Amino acid sequence: MSLKSQLLKGILEGCILSIIKNEPTYGYELSLKLQHYGLNDVGEGSIYPILLRLQKEKLIEGVMKNSQTGPKRKYYHLTETGVIALVEFTNHWNGLKDPVDRIIEQGGASQNEF
Repeated sequence: MSLKSQLLKGILEGCILSIIKNEPTYGYELSLKLQHYGLNDVGEGSIYPILLRLQKEKLIEGVMKNSQTGPKRKYYHLTETGVIALVEFTNHWNGLKDPVDRIIEQGGASQNEF
């Protein structure tokens, strides 16, 4: 597994929860939205196992709805537990993102700063 895949594995659930929070979304649509934000390497084969896991953990629920362009689709929405999990993810992410950004940006800075 590449470093990029390992990093993505840790944050993909949070990204999916965040997208679903805004509006009920189906699997393929999730893939397109992730690509829109630059996560081009995330295929549907990665998304559906995560959706199943999130459903088993009762963080999301799926509802079958008719589609205007084809067969019915399963739209996912957040549960109350999912909303709490998203808040926790966001807090953890913010706690990691800023320090890591500073380390990457200033990693070679003088030790006099300490």
